[in-house]
Amino acid sequence: MSPLRSHARPSRAVRSVTSWIIGLVVVAVIAVGVGGALLLGLGGLDWDRFQQARDTGRFGGTPTIPEEYQALVFEAAQRCPAVPPRVLAAQIATESSWQTDAVSPAGAQGIAQFMPATWDQFGIDANNDGARDVWDPVDAIHSAAELNCLNRRLVAEVPGTPLHNILAAYNAGHGAVRKYDGIPPFPETENYVRQVLELAERLPAPGSGT
Repeated sequence: MSPLRSHARPSRAVRSVTSWIIGLVVVAVIAVGVGGALLLGLGGLDWDRFQQARDTGRFGGTPTIPEEYQALVFEAAQRCPAVPPRVLAAQIATESSWQTDAVSPAGAQGIAQFMPATWDQFGIDANNDGARDVWDPVDAIHSAAELNCLNRRLVAEVPGTPLHNILAAYNAGHGAVRKYDGIPPFPETENYVRQVLELAERLPAPGSGT
């Protein structure tokens, strides 16, 4: 027998199982597509929220920084070199998933999730339009970077990793970081710091847009 003919062909059972698996995958893909289209048509799926979840890596894979915020994040991060652009982007993604109209159950507002009292004290008019607007991503993201630098100075003497303490201060306040000599033992703050740092490792570095 020729060596070219010596390989056994897959059995009928193997071919049947393989065809069944391929068919099942095709049906699943079609079902997801049709289901998503129906949900979108019926208002059950918010496409913007879907894209935001995708950008922050909630579906797995590589998260992204929305194109419209690339240059803004890069520019704002120059206010505080202690928090690199990629980390600032991860902060914003963690805070609001890039939603400019986000409102937390506690009342934090906008893309950078400022509490009203904090915004009144630390919000800045970054685009020089005469208004400090927490809903304006330019004002809000620049204000977040500025607050990071203020927190850097306020927790400079606290033991531990400076970047970790800065992030903890953004979430829990600089007073709590100083009180506990580092990241406060609050599950929300501990999770926040870990999530921001993990996401920053996965994000591409934002470009300057130039």
